[in-house]
Amino acid sequence: MSTDEYISALEEFIVLMQNVEAASPDIMSEAMTRLCHVLRIGKVEALTYENEAAEHLGLASVHRYYNCGVPCLGEYISKRIITVDEQIAVYRVFIVNDAEPWNDTERSRINLFIVLLSTFNGKMRLLSLTHRLTFFDSDLNMYNHRHFMHLIRKLYKDETIDRFTAVYFNLKRFSIVNQQIGRENGTRVMKKFIGMFENLLDCQEECVCRIGGDNFIALIKQEKLSDVLGLLSGTGITYDASRSERIFISATAGVYVIPDIDSFILPTDIMDRVSMAFHLAKGSVKQDVVFFDDALLARSKQNNEITACFLKSLEKQEFLVYYQPKVDIRDRSVAGGEALCRWVHNERLVPPAEFIPVLEQSRDICKLDFYMLDSVCRDIRHWLDTGMQAVRISVNLSRRHLSDMDLLQHIVEIIDSHNVPHEYIEIELTETTTDVEFKDLKRTIKGLQEAGIATSVDDFGIGYSSLNLIKEVPWNVLKLDKSLLPDYEKDDPEQKSVMFRYIVAMGREMGLECIAEGVETKEQVKLLEDNRCDLAQGFYFDRPLPVKEFEKRLIDDFRYDK
Repeated sequence: MSTDEYISALEEFIVLMQNVEAASPDIMSEAMTRLCHVLRIGKVEALTYENEAAEHLGLASVHRYYNCGVPCLGEYISKRIITVDEQIAVYRVFIVNDAEPWNDTERSRINLFIVLLSTFNGKMRLLSLTHRLTFFDSDLNMYNHRHFMHLIRKLYKDETIDRFTAVYFNLKRFSIVNQQIGRENGTRVMKKFIGMFENLLDCQEECVCRIGGDNFIALIKQEKLSDVLGLLSGTGITYDASRSERIFISATAGVYVIPDIDSFILPTDIMDRVSMAFHLAKGSVKQDVVFFDDALLARSKQNNEITACFLKSLEKQEFLVYYQPKVDIRDRSVAGGEALCRWVHNERLVPPAEFIPVLEQSRDICKLDFYMLDSVCRDIRHWLDTGMQAVRISVNLSRRHLSDMDLLQHIVEIIDSHNVPHEYIEIELTETTTDVEFKDLKRTIKGLQEAGIATSVDDFGIGYSSLNLIKEVPWNVLKLDKSLLPDYEKDDPEQKSVMFRYIVAMGREMGLECIAEGVETKEQVKLLEDNRCDLAQGFYFDRPLPVKEFEKRLIDDFRYDK
């Protein structure tokens, strides 16, 4: 064996192994074939052990990298190495059968070969670990969001992306599932549900990936969409086989059917558009599945414009407070009011439905809420200073405030900065959707009560209100959603009247002041009277009024007609 021949074979081995990204036996065997021939090597293998105890017990995994095809029973060189992930690898290099023993130069070169092989193996193990940490969710042992984007870019490059559909979904009310059956069973249920989803897919070209928590995103062939949506509409999952106990799991989803490749969409557009559809579905009480379309794209553009100009509009005081009177059912007097936001922008009155949901997607809604509270306090201070009758005004706060540990301090500071007695302010909060929010809600309401600030649970009865909401949280006011009032032209009035009667009776028994919102007809007013509901709010009495018109209701002991 000449030195030149050895160096040439060694260089070939190094060049070929540098391009190997995964420990494929066939590729590695091909890379080292020439060098093994030059060094008279018949077989190369490694015994790997998880730790020293496994090594002591002989519990090894065997990796064979090269075999000349003839049994090698003679001399071999062994080298023990601690790997990059702290396992133990014992490399064994066998001489070709019936060959002369290696000389010292050959032994030295073989030791170098083992070190190089170990180094390349370490590199591949690190690449594999990095790939797993980058593209896998370790909790559920499945792909993550990065893999989704990686696959999209690959299909985009292959110009086959227009055969696919993106689906972004959330397992509905999964925090309640964890509460009912425990987190361990909850994780088991989630894994089974995702396993059922994966069974619908071709693992080579399709995927379902975890974004975080109970949120997932999938890339599926368009012909699979019907089957996928069928699964997402709901199925029973067994979580305790010994007792055949099952739980129903369904999902809320956004869907984006990816158009022809000629549509000039980018990989990031796919994520943006399916996310847009998902968030619309998540915020809807009527639609579990929303498809992205051109109308959504136009809405997205409008939403971006709202977000972009919000802070400047706030500085220019374009947001106005309108007050909708709260009427005492007994004597028809104005007993209070609700502060409602109106936005005058570019000489147009922007409906709240256009901008409130957009601001609620970020903490911009918190800035608007504090602006409204400050404006209300300024008006109340004016009423008190001018000798006008002042009434308690309710101000809505978004659930986004609940994560603010200093929320109570912020509220009190705004009220006290105008020297407004606390009894003139009522804070309205809606029902919560998670265990964490519920705990934050209890803490916030208790603090407001201790500060002498009234609180009301808004929209009670719309969604999935729990009696725990009014049993465990010390509210002052129960605000009944208009859906609890019968529409005498469409509904069975007796059925809804019974529900309304018992909710009011329960609220009064618990010491809560009851107010019905959305009151629009004389029949509904009579229902409130018959069931001793304290207050009414709705178009039957008044629409939301600009501050000057509302002030007229506070003057001269104003009464609505009976």
